[in-house]
Amino acid sequence: MIWDYPQPFTLPLTPLADDIDGLHHTNNAVYVRWCETVGWAHSATLGLTMADYQRLDRAMAIRRGTYDYLLPTVLDEQLTLATWLTASDGKLTMERRFQLIRDRDQATILRGCWDLVCIEISSGKARRMPAEFCQAYLPALSGPLPLQE
Repeated sequence: MIWDYPQPFTLPLTPLADDIDGLHHTNNAVYVRWCETVGWAHSATLGLTMADYQRLDRAMAIRRGTYDYLLPTVLDEQLTLATWLTASDGKLTMERRFQLIRDRDQATILRGCWDLVCIEISSGKARRMPAEFCQAYLPALSGPLPLQE
């Protein structure tokens, strides 16, 4: 597959009957849910789960999400969704990107991007990323490393 960035974290997917809308293709909201699923799976692989977020009272929250829906998909199509962490300032923010490819012809179906900000869960306020976040996430960046002070 031709990926936008090297070393993707991938998840195979197949639209099911409940994913198909009145236009007979996968509903756009399903793609958003799939992005959340692959994002959490990638985070868990890197060593940070929801339980860790709660223990640390910190989370990477979506500040902005953008999705480019390029082609439709239909019931039972074999797809592969990839994600990468592509940027971080090493303090408060990260960027996560997505690319969905249809397996049979390698066509890119969707590209997405999340701008993430570290928050304190208990207050909802922006807070510096804890050391555990930096240790897990920064080495996984597919883009340039953040400048260190």
